[in-house]
Amino acid sequence: MDADVFDRLVALLTEAKAKFRVIEHEAEGKSEAISTIRGNRPDQAAKAMVLDVRGGGGGRRHVLAILPGSRKLDFAAVAALFEARKCGFASPETAQQITGCVMGAVPPFALDPALTVVVEEDLLANETLFFNAGRLDRSMELDTKDWLAVAKPRVARIAARA
Repeated sequence: MDADVFDRLVALLTEAKAKFRVIEHEAEGKSEAISTIRGNRPDQAAKAMVLDVRGGGGGRRHVLAILPGSRKLDFAAVAALFEARKCGFASPETAQQITGCVMGAVPPFALDPALTVVVEEDLLANETLFFNAGRLDRSMELDTKDWLAVAKPRVARIAARA
């Protein structure tokens, strides 16, 4: 299952002529630890989290929130952004079903049309982004402009203030 997501990502980025490189490493899914292994700053890491957003005009939906690896999510900001009453993490089973990935391996792309992507605008200050690429033992470094062109995220302030 995880290899399929990795292969789909490589195909998607290759087709888009994106500038990226694959990084092979020991299996790791925690943002701080994987940043150390890859040699990138935690704020360059695109941490992806599947959220369950409920209530309001849109009913229940799933959102893929992308944050710098060094930041925490502001659930209230995401709820407000989607005019919802509640926002929380999707269950690990739901997240795995939607993304095809285990927790910690989810890339910052919505490969399932059920997901809406929203990114913390501070992450976009980086020239390149680092992220787990559908597997715990594979990461990518990707040009931020290319990520924006392919992922087409909604840009907002969704990280908690430090």
